[in-house]
Amino acid sequence: MKASRRDILKAGVLAGGGLSLGLQFAGGAKASVPGALSAFVIIDPTGSIRITAHQPEIGQGVRTSFPMMIAEELDVDWAQVTVVPAPGNRQVYGVQLAGGSSATPTQFERMRRLGAGARAMLVQAAANAWGVPASEITTGSAMLHHKASGRSARYADMAEAAASIAPPKPESLTLKDPAQFRILGQRIGGVDNRALVTGKPLFGIDTRLPGMVYAAFAKSPVFGGKLKSANRAAALAVPGVKGLINVAERRDLKTQIDVGLPGIEVLPEGIAVLATSTWAALKGRDALAAVWEGGDAAFQSTTAWEAAAAKAFKDGPQKPGYMNHGNAPAKMATATKKVTADYSYPFLAHAALEPINATAHVTGDKAELWLSTQTPEDARRMVALALGLKVENVTIHLMRSGGGFGRRLMNDFAVEAAVIAKAAGVPVKLQWDRAQDFAHDWLRPGGWHKLEAGLDEKGDIIAWHDHFVSFGADGALNPTAVIDGSLFPSGVIKDFRADVTVLPIASTLGWLRAPINNAFAFVTQGFIDDCAIAAGRDPLEYRRAVLGTPRAIPIAEEFSGETGEAMKGTPYNTGRMRGVLDKAAEMAGWGRKLPPRRGLGIAFHFSHLGYFANVVEASVAGDGSVKVHHVWVAADIGKHIVNLSGAENQVQGSVIDALGAALGQKITFADGAVEQKNYGDFHLARMDMAPAVDVAFLSTDYPTTGLGEPAYPSLAPALAGAIYQATGKRLRTLPLDTSQLTA
Repeated sequence: MKASRRDILKAGVLAGGGLSLGLQFAGGAKASVPGALSAFVIIDPTGSIRITAHQPEIGQGVRTSFPMMIAEELDVDWAQVTVVPAPGNRQVYGVQLAGGSSATPTQFERMRRLGAGARAMLVQAAANAWGVPASEITTGSAMLHHKASGRSARYADMAEAAASIAPPKPESLTLKDPAQFRILGQRIGGVDNRALVTGKPLFGIDTRLPGMVYAAFAKSPVFGGKLKSANRAAALAVPGVKGLINVAERRDLKTQIDVGLPGIEVLPEGIAVLATSTWAALKGRDALAAVWEGGDAAFQSTTAWEAAAAKAFKDGPQKPGYMNHGNAPAKMATATKKVTADYSYPFLAHAALEPINATAHVTGDKAELWLSTQTPEDARRMVALALGLKVENVTIHLMRSGGGFGRRLMNDFAVEAAVIAKAAGVPVKLQWDRAQDFAHDWLRPGGWHKLEAGLDEKGDIIAWHDHFVSFGADGALNPTAVIDGSLFPSGVIKDFRADVTVLPIASTLGWLRAPINNAFAFVTQGFIDDCAIAAGRDPLEYRRAVLGTPRAIPIAEEFSGETGEAMKGTPYNTGRMRGVLDKAAEMAGWGRKLPPRRGLGIAFHFSHLGYFANVVEASVAGDGSVKVHHVWVAADIGKHIVNLSGAENQVQGSVIDALGAALGQKITFADGAVEQKNYGDFHLARMDMAPAVDVAFLSTDYPTTGLGEPAYPSLAPALAGAIYQATGKRLRTLPLDTSQLTA
C-alpha cells in the first residue's frame, strides 16, 4: 500500500513508550499504517521498505547517509530500500538541522538504534508466531530465519504484528560489529541523483500549486530603510502583474535556531508584487522604481571600516587582554626574534545557486509552506509568530536545498512569503533575485588581524599576540565573529594573548560554511608560514614543531546527541593533527623539485571535530594568474566513514568552494548597501578552476564526526603557501590579490 507523509507522521506519534534520544516507535498501539514500526521505518505487505530521511538535505548527503545507518542495523539490502523525505516536525523526528557538520556526530548511534530496534521488533514478532526463542532467529536481506525448524519469513509477513509490539529498551539492543557492515562504508550513490540529473522537481524553487501566484518583494537595499516613493501605476501596467501588497516592518521576530544563534529577523517594509510568473513579478517590482531613504545601516562603508581598523591598530585595542593564556607579553620580551604581519579578510555572501525562495498558503488559522531551509522548526515558530498562529498549525514541507552553506539557517524568506500569502488569500511563491540575495544575506563578517610572534634561538614560537578587529554591537563581537579558546593556536601555543576592537554594524551577520574557522585558519596558518620563513625552516617541519608532543588539549567543541547544541570540552589532539599533516605531505610528495613559478603549500586546521591537512600545488603565470593543479587532503574524522562516495564529495566540494572564495569573493559596502549585484561581481569557482582533489581518510579509534565543513578552512592558507614557494611573495589579504604576482 502507499503511505502519504501525513500517514507516516501519524504513525510516528502513536502512544506506547519509545526509545530515548527521541526515537519514535509505534509499538503498543494499532498503527494507522500497517507495518509502521516507527516514524522512520514502514514495511508494507508488498515487501516495500520505506525509511524516512528526516534531516534537511542541502547537498551534504544526509538524505542518503541517515537511511543507510538505519538500513544497516535493520539488516536489509540497500536495493530493497525506498527513502521518503520527512516533513518538518521536531516533536516526531527530534532535532532537524543542517548546520555545524553536526548530523553524523549527533545522530550516528541514534539512527543505528532505530534500525536495530525495528529489527528486534520483527524478530520478536516471528518468535511469537513460531513459538521459538527470539535468540534463535537470524536475519538478512529483509528475511527472518529459524534454522532449527527450517522456517523463514519476509519482514513484510511479520511487519504488521511487529508494529503492535512494545519497542525494546535502548540498552537491550546489540548493534552490529563494524566488521559485519554491508552498507556503511561503501560507495552509495545519492538517492536523489537520478532526479537531479534528469531535472525532476526536488527543490523549493520547483514548487507549483493550483491557483498559485508569483511574488517579488521590493525592499530597501539598506537595512532598515523606509519607502519614500514608488510608481504603483507603472508596476500594475506590466503584463502579468495582478496586484500589489503593502508590507509593514516587523522587528519582533527573533530567531532561535537549534544551535543557539542569537539575532533579530526583520520583516522589512516594502511592496510585494503579485503576478502570473516570476519574471513578470520581477519586472513589476523594477517598474515600481521605488526610492528609499534612511535606515539603520546608512553609515556602513567598507572604506570607513578599513580606516577604523587602521586607527585601532595605531591607537590600541578597545578590549585589551580579551583572551589571555599564560603570559605572552613577558614571554615576548625574552624572544630572540620577533615576527609581525597584518592579515585581513572580507565579508562573504553565501551565494547558493538556488535563489532564495519560499512558497506559502495560508487558510484561516493554518499555514502551509514549501521550503528549502536548514532549520524547519525555527521556520514553523517564526511563521507562527508572524501570523499569530499556533506552531502546530504551521506545516513545513521540507524541500531539498540548492545550496545552504549557513544562509538557510535563517528563515526571513519564509516569514515574507507567509505574510504576503496571508494578504493575497491564495498560494504565493516568493522569489528573490541575486541582487537581493547579496543585499539581504546574513554575511560572513570581515576582519583584520595585527599579529606578533616571539621566536626563541631555534626559531620556535614562544609567544603569540593578536589584535583582532571585527564587527558587533554595543562593544561585543557578533557571535559569528568571535575569537575564543576553541580556535588554534589557543592551548597549543602556551603563551597566547588576543586583544579585540569591535566595529559597529547594522546589517545581518551569519554563519558561513566552517564558520569563524574559514577566516581564522587563513590567518593562523599563514602566520605560521611567516614564522617558518623568519626561522629559515621548512613549513612542514615547522608545523610539526608547533604541534609538539602528541597530547590532548581541552579547547575544542563537541555536540550533544539529542539537542545538537555545541559544548566545550573535547580535547584538541595534536597527535591526530600530526597524523593528517604527515599523510597529506606523503600523498603530495612534499619536498620534491618543481618547475619555476610552481609551488607546494601546506596547512592544517581543526574544526567541527575533524582534523584536516591540505597540500596545494599551484603555478603562477607571468601575468600573475594562479592555477591550482592538485590538492591533497588527509582527514581524521574518527572510526567510521558512513558513505565513502558522499564523504569524498563533501571534501572535494569544500576544496572547490574555498578555492572560489580565496581567489575571487568579496562583499563591500558603500552608502550603507552591498555593492555586489551578481556573480559577475562575486566569482564562484568555474569548472576550469577545479583541480584534481585526492582524499585520504585515516581511521582512528574515536567517534565518527561530520564532514560538510572541516575540509574548507585550510585550503586558502595552503594556496597562499604554494604561491609563496612559486613567487617569493606573501599574500595576507583575502581574496588573494594576484595582481601582485606578475613576473
